[in-house]
Amino acid sequence: MVKIQSLFSVVASIVRIVGSLFVLWMTFGWKVRKTRRAFERELVKQGMSKEDARKLSVHYKVLKDQLTSTLMYSLEG
Repeated sequence: MVKIQSLFSVVASIVRIVGSLFVLWMTFGWKVRKTRRAFERELVKQGMSKEDARKLSVHYKVLKDQLTSTLMYSLEG
């Protein structure tokens, strides 16, 4: 009986952690999109073309992808 309770506790903790990581991932993606748009808008306000502003803002997405892949790699191993 004690082993079943311990197993249930472990499973519940894992589900909570995975849920928190998923919410963090979704929130992080949303914040990066908002930041990119704001950055692009400010560059366009200063006279830069939209295309060039997009090219510069891609670095935010690249950094987010690198951070996400690093986190996923650390969780796998």
